[in-house]
Amino acid sequence: MSDGMWGYENAEGYNPGVDLTGFRVEATDGHIGKVDKHSYEAEDGHVVVDTGPWIFGRTVLLPAGIIRLIDEAEKTVWVNRSKDEIKNAPEYHHESHAMDRDYRRGVGGYYGTGL
Repeated sequence: MSDGMWGYENAEGYNPGVDLTGFRVEATDGHIGKVDKHSYEAEDGHVVVDTGPWIFGRTVLLPAGIIRLIDEAEKTVWVNRSKDEIKNAPEYHHESHAMDRDYRRGVGGYYGTGL
């Protein structure tokens, strides 16, 4: 497992056996969407969040390092970023960004402060 931006080490309630798909995602200032998919892979832990109509149906990739709490009973993931920070993040496109290292570096740089 990695540490820092792409690892789950700082996420309270982290359990690598749990499927986070469908969990609600809460920013520091409210609901932002649901987990569409996730990865526990070393050096690449993340959740892909479907924001629904909140920001015109965008999908964003959130590095595992910004997750502060995973509550299995409530099926909710809390992140330590605001709705505006997530709204302004680089958009995620499944077909072109899934294996794109440059895209991931850009996302890591965008969220890289405050960890």
